[in-house]
Amino acid sequence: MELGIGMFGDLSFDPATGKPRAAKLKLHEILEQIKLADEVGLDVFGLGEHHRPDYAVSSPEIVLAAAASITKNIKLTSTVTVLSSAEPVKVYQDFATIDLISDGRAEIAVGRGSFIESFPLFGYNLKDYDKLFEEKLDLLLNINNNEIVNWKGELRAPLVNQTVLPRATNNGQLPIWIAVGGTPASVLRAARLGMPLIVAIIGGMPEQFQPLIEFYKDEYAKAGHDVAKMQIGIHSHSFVSNDAAVTNDYYVNYAAQMNRVGASRGWPPYSKMQYNAGRSKEGALFIGDAAEVTDKILYMHELFGITRFIGHMDVGDPSHATMMKSIEVFGKEIAPAVRKATGAKQLV
Repeated sequence: MELGIGMFGDLSFDPATGKPRAAKLKLHEILEQIKLADEVGLDVFGLGEHHRPDYAVSSPEIVLAAAASITKNIKLTSTVTVLSSAEPVKVYQDFATIDLISDGRAEIAVGRGSFIESFPLFGYNLKDYDKLFEEKLDLLLNINNNEIVNWKGELRAPLVNQTVLPRATNNGQLPIWIAVGGTPASVLRAARLGMPLIVAIIGGMPEQFQPLIEFYKDEYAKAGHDVAKMQIGIHSHSFVSNDAAVTNDYYVNYAAQMNRVGASRGWPPYSKMQYNAGRSKEGALFIGDAAEVTDKILYMHELFGITRFIGHMDVGDPSHATMMKSIEVFGKEIAPAVRKATGAKQLV
């Protein structure tokens, strides 16, 4: 079982000016945080793509490339690349480059995008939301398997005997995960293709996702794939501190970001009651002390049989000092406890 950290590069806002803090400072902090995650022995680090004023990262691959040069063992992945509004040739080339810099530690997680800002930004029509992902995933997988690509779709010009370089270290192939938010059609696609699945569980009760994950397992086997190679992960909002006052006060940061996102989606204001419910054993928030978060990850392992857990740690832009401490506790206390309980070994 792999353990890691994910981030979007959240930016907090100055209440006096209404402006987000400097992206430059946040990006430097993220690199320090990735370096620490590697040093404390975590297995994977993921970075997501957004095109909004409250996030500092629009190009995860650029930040991951920088991280590749200052880390030694940790896997570096997107969480996620919005493939529907991206160019698959460039996606492969960028991550193959990270892979070469990092000596084979790059991965890609692709999704359709729960935020839609990238579609008008890059000139795509939202009416093609589903078709774009389907076609571009097909092309990306073709590129991943073939140095010389021949491909034809409906929404992009065909490729005829085109060579895609550079090639990744593992015979040109990068690990590619499909990231989903709970749509059965997306889960079915991943299962039939035999692709690793990562599920974003950020609200409600994780137990509600059990039928979806069982559906993936059943369809994966029906498609004839080797179940011994099946990989399932979850990606959930997390924050760790052995100081109860820190996790209690984190509500302020967390609620501020949830309300910023919710304002554009018609959500009601986020309450302390929701926060506390999410932190319970049955809730979707992995926020608490080392023992609480360890127990909850083990519960997810029991519930789903996951092979990867990514704790999404920077919601609401907590301070750099508290982020560094949270990562340290996750790597030095939670990871060893989870590995011991599951019989897993640290990936090196």
